[in-house]
Amino acid sequence: MEKVGKYQFMAEPFHCDFSGRLFMGHLGNHLLNAADFHSTDRGFGMKYLMTIKRSWVLSRLAIEIEEMPSQYTKFNVETWVESAMRYFTNRNFCISDDAGKVYGYGRSIWAMIDTESRQPTDILAIHDGAINQWIESEKSCPIDKGGRVRMSDKAEYVNTISTHYNDVDINGHINSVKYIEHVLDLWPLDWYREHQMRRFEIAYVAEAHAGDSLSFYREEVASEEYCVRIIRTDGTECCRSKVKFL
Repeated sequence: MEKVGKYQFMAEPFHCDFSGRLFMGHLGNHLLNAADFHSTDRGFGMKYLMTIKRSWVLSRLAIEIEEMPSQYTKFNVETWVESAMRYFTNRNFCISDDAGKVYGYGRSIWAMIDTESRQPTDILAIHDGAINQWIESEKSCPIDKGGRVRMSDKAEYVNTISTHYNDVDINGHINSVKYIEHVLDLWPLDWYREHQMRRFEIAYVAEAHAGDSLSFYREEVASEEYCVRIIRTDGTECCRSKVKFL
């Protein structure tokens, strides 16, 4: 089995926005599915981890896109583990078609948690560190890693939403991709008629659960580049995001 996994998806029409291009949230879902397919095939995926009360959780995600796939387009997501440490692993992505056209790249950081204590647990303890045999450090992923999303106290309050059944994932907390969708809803439809998303970053800090309210604060840090802070009901910061438009 190769170190790099390659999985085909399609930009289904009901997963596309008004322009006929794939929603960023659905692209995020495809990346996470590819990560699960890759890790499951190699013995350290969710299917096995749930039997030992462990789970992967996404810590950081950065996606840089030249062009979103259009409706009915078939595309591939390649994914590979760049490095693995005791508590975190770096996983990369390449989105392309069969002809070699590259739509974009992704970088992610994952932690493994104990599903009962919700605390980080040793990744290298799984099958005596078997993840190390799948590390591919030579394959290029030519985008910047997600850095710290820095915001000042001048961030403007934009909106508060409630969370419900459809926001919750298999780990029992608000789904990683739902945060992406909620962040991108902070801009009106007309904004997207004039702007193309170039890069999206998100860093997850704390869990939120069904019934929590999420409040969004936004700050423009450069021309058409914005940072977003998300605060749950009790005042705890759940995550931060950075979005760059063209």
